[in-house]
This record gives sequence, structure tokens and C-alpha cells, in this order.
Amino acid sequence: MKTTQQSVLVAADGGGTGCRACAGTIEAGILGQAEGGPGNVHSNFENAIRNLTGAVTEALQQADLGHVPLDQITAHFGVAGAHSDVEMEAVRAALPYGRSSVTGDRATSVRGALGDTDGYVVALGTGTIVARQKALGLHTVGGWGFDISDQASGSWLGRHLLEQIVMAEDGLRAHSPLTEKVLSDQGGLIDMIYFASSAAPGDFAKLARDVIEHAAQGDAVGQELMKKGADYIIHCLRTLGFQTGDQLALAGGVGPHYRNYLPAEMVENVIKPRGTALDGAFAMAWQTALANT
Repeated sequence: MKTTQQSVLVAADGGGTGCRACAGTIEAGILGQAEGGPGNVHSNFENAIRNLTGAVTEALQQADLGHVPLDQITAHFGVAGAHSDVEMEAVRAALPYGRSSVTGDRATSVRGALGDTDGYVVALGTGTIVARQKALGLHTVGGWGFDISDQASGSWLGRHLLEQIVMAEDGLRAHSPLTEKVLSDQGGLIDMIYFASSAAPGDFAKLARDVIEHAAQGDAVGQELMKKGADYIIHCLRTLGFQTGDQLALAGGVGPHYRNYLPAEMVENVIKPRGTALDGAFAMAWQTALANT
């Protein structure tokens, strides 16, 4: 196949725990995919760019497009940590492709989950995305990073679990099977404190699985954390204007696990995400390429 700047596309989805990339063409769609290390440009810009472009290179090889000059490729990157135009431009300037566009991961997650339809998205992994899409216009709340935001996310669940363990060790609350397990896994209180002092958001997020699984079994601490996260989600959706019957996609590694903690009127029209954030990024690269043909 003859490849031109207008036909070869790459896309990447960068998160706090890892990144994914794909490559393909306007005509054939996605032909190859790859994964890489963390892609949050706020946490570590240089490492994130290296991981993202490395994953794209591998995806191009998987798609049998590795021979295409980079200046003939249209790219779209949706990355965690790119909250402002300045940050998005810094990422764009660091990319080696002929035509590149960049958004935060909120835009690509919503586009992937809803396609071009109206609705709401709660996408929770390491970070948090709660958004409304209407006529492809995007309105989001929260999701400003682990330091000051990202409530209900995997990293938030992990961080708050450790807080509850410390409180239990101090006699301020009762232990539960969840807190006892994770305390043991961490090697005791002092080792857990050392872990927390240097842990990245993705490290905290790895503890979310324990919270989710124990909550489903009725663990008091696990259920308390999941209900607190659900309260935040409910508040966000109502602030965005959610009405009973509106379309809602629960996405990410953590998002779908909140379904049983949301009120019945909010899950009346829950849909399976139409695609992933990577699908959304590829669709946006496709749109950019077509607009410039």
C-alpha cells in the first residue's frame, strides 16, 4: 500500500500506570498496537515522552508501517497530566511526527467511550475523569491530578486505604480483613510508611484491586471507601446536569466497579463503552488527517 502523510495515523493514550499506542491508516483503521511505561507528562515529562513514542514505534512495527518516515505521519496523543494549552503544546513540540495534536486524556477517554453520541462518562483508572459530551462538546469536572484531585480513582482508593490502616494501628478505628491483609503485604506499619512516602499515583492505584475485591465481600473498610468514592461520582454527575435515563458509560479499570454503589436512577441506562481512550485518540487523529487532506 502506498503510504502518505494523509493516510498513516498513530495515536497514544498515556496514563499514570502505563501507556498504549496504536498505528494504522485512514483506509484500514488500527493495524497494530503496543504498550509501554507510564505516560503521565506531569509526573515525569521526559520519561513519559520516551515511553509514549517508544510504544508508537512498536505499534508501527506491528502494523508493518515501520518504514514510513515520521514526517509523513499524523498523530494524536491523549495524555494524563496535560491540563493546559501550555502543557499540551509542550507535548506536541516534543513529538517527531509530521502533524501532531495533543489533548488531555479526558477528551480521548470520552470520545472513545461515547463515540460521537451524547452522554456521560465516568472513567476511573489511576486518575479520574467525569465528563459530559454533547454534540462533541466536552464538559468535565475534577481530574486535576493525584496531588489535589482524582477522587474515587484507583490511586485515591489506595492512598485512603493506607490512611485507614494507620488509623486502625493507632486504635482510632477497627481493623478489617482488608486492612490486615494490606498491612501484612506491606511488611508492617513502618515499611508501609516508607512505601507511602515515595509512592507514585500508579503505586497507590495497585492497591485498588484489594479494596474493590474486599468491598464486594462485605468488608467494612472496603465498602466505606467505595461508598465515599461513589458519593463523589454522584455529586459530579449531578453537577454536570445528569438526568434519569441519560446515557452513562463506566470505563477504566476501576469505573465499572462503582456500578453497584450508584443509585438506580443513574444506572438505568448504563452502556458498555464503545471503545477505549486509545480508540478515541485514533478517531481524533483520523479526524485531523481528514480535515487536512
